[in-house]
Amino acid sequence: MSSSFDPSAFLATCSGRPGVYRMYDAQGSLLYVGKAKNLKKRLSSYFRKTGLAPKTAALVGRIAQVETSITANETEALLLEQTLIKQSRPPYNILLRDDKSYPYVFLSDGDFPRLSIHRGAKREKGRYFGPYPSALAIRESLSLLQKTFHVRQCEDSYFRNRSRPCLQYQIKRCKGPCVAGLVSQEEYAEDVRHSAMFLDGRSNALANELSSAMEQAAQRLDFEQAAMLRDQIGMLRRVQDQQSMESGNGDVDVVAAMVNPGGACVHVISVRGGRVLGSKNFFPQVAIEESVTDVLEAFLAQYYLGSSERDLPQEVIVNAALEGGEALTGAISAARGRELDFSHRVRSTRARWQKLAVTNAEQALAARLANRQHLAARFEALAEALKMDEIPQRLECFDISHSSGEATVASCVVFGPEGPLKSDYRRYNIDGITAGDDYAAMHQALTRRFAKAAEGEGKLPDVLLVDGGKGQLAMAREVLQELSAPDMLLLGVAKGSTRKPGLETLYLNDPTNEFTLSGDSPALHLIQQVRDEAHRFAITGHRARRAKARTTSRLEDIAGIGPKRRRELLNHFGGLQELVRASSDEIAKAPGISKKLAESIYAALHSE
Repeated sequence: MSSSFDPSAFLATCSGRPGVYRMYDAQGSLLYVGKAKNLKKRLSSYFRKTGLAPKTAALVGRIAQVETSITANETEALLLEQTLIKQSRPPYNILLRDDKSYPYVFLSDGDFPRLSIHRGAKREKGRYFGPYPSALAIRESLSLLQKTFHVRQCEDSYFRNRSRPCLQYQIKRCKGPCVAGLVSQEEYAEDVRHSAMFLDGRSNALANELSSAMEQAAQRLDFEQAAMLRDQIGMLRRVQDQQSMESGNGDVDVVAAMVNPGGACVHVISVRGGRVLGSKNFFPQVAIEESVTDVLEAFLAQYYLGSSERDLPQEVIVNAALEGGEALTGAISAARGRELDFSHRVRSTRARWQKLAVTNAEQALAARLANRQHLAARFEALAEALKMDEIPQRLECFDISHSSGEATVASCVVFGPEGPLKSDYRRYNIDGITAGDDYAAMHQALTRRFAKAAEGEGKLPDVLLVDGGKGQLAMAREVLQELSAPDMLLLGVAKGSTRKPGLETLYLNDPTNEFTLSGDSPALHLIQQVRDEAHRFAITGHRARRAKARTTSRLEDIAGIGPKRRRELLNHFGGLQELVRASSDEIAKAPGISKKLAESIYAALHSE
């Protein structure tokens, strides 16, 4: 924060009404634009002494001036905020980098209308279907229509100057309206009507109509016409089989956001007339500590307020509850002249749409994070953060997983600049330690990993990450010293006091060498990604080991204990753990258990 800026004096004169605030640095550059229901309360939260997220702390450190604009209500504030963000694109706002218009299918007017892709202003006379999320989605629909109903797609100038039919007519993808006598205007108009029904999402009604027409043609003994209609119906049915979400209805956008270390993805599925037209991924710039709700609200505001040409659906389904949903609805209503409903809890077909959008967002984000160029940049940032002379070629990270000490498993995952090296992943089943002793578990796993490596066998990491704080780092140092292992960088990763991503404390080589990285640091994103992968790999192994152990009950080997008595015993004590804790006298109180059998059970459970 600039020494010339006095937050106390500023807040003393700040209004408590709704409005927009703008933050500038010492050079007068706009850093951030925000809205508030109460400007004074919102701005006061930036200048408290503790509890600021790294991104917010970095922003506050650069503030030299704050300007406010009071509005009549929160809706006006949201509208003004989005206008300013679009004009100035401040670096600390979540930015949606997509300003292009969306494509439509255009059906022209005239005696022999044409189907084509259209972008931009809708000046030509005709019907517009869409919008579609991409030109690829439109081409798929146009290709299907060309094969099914043979409506022309050639340019008007080409159409007017033909004297004989083109190749599309020869391969039965156009009925040749450019040449007189090949198709009547009435027959062509019927094909155009069927095409419009399909584009309107009325493919079920269209298939039923074609079925009736096929039966009538068969009754007239017009088998050629009946065969053509049969082929059209078959084409539509195949599309419906491929389109698993055809059974819905209405105009809906399904928006799902995912936030992971390294970035965020928003996936938008466009549904018009109950038919999914396609989908699109967006990758807004965010810091680690941004929540799914934060990303959704920032995205939705820019997506629906940022372009007056963007088509508004009847409903938007999101994957998280919106805190500012009412204000956003009001702002869209004021700007676009109609309200937009946001839904979070949905069922049936809409729930399937929502799940599909979430799955696509997860996969798209995972693919982006695995991108080699993207990953290499984060390795460079890590080398700079750790002050390494060369970019590390091999990172290894260890993590421990167990349930109250049961089935402890340690994981080791390996990353290089090209991505995860899964063939080098390892799991270690930990035995012979006190249940729940993570330090002993880490000691055993590291000893088993580096015992042979210390003798020159196998590869050694350039950086060894340990999921844990000072204690786990000290344990790793102790193991490497015991084994006289070659020198390598040790990095301990401890969760912050709130345990939120982006607030980790890092320890380099020594517990006293403590430091942090900003929430938007690519190096921290890489550390988060590697640590999360180690955590996932450890949990997967732990669950598999625990499930294997539980499929074979320790009671099965005791004479006199069959399936029925095992079930009654476990029901009586509420589980195996409570049964193990019970004395032989307490076991004897269970239904059907004699004193002698109780002693046998107790001895078997405590034989170790």
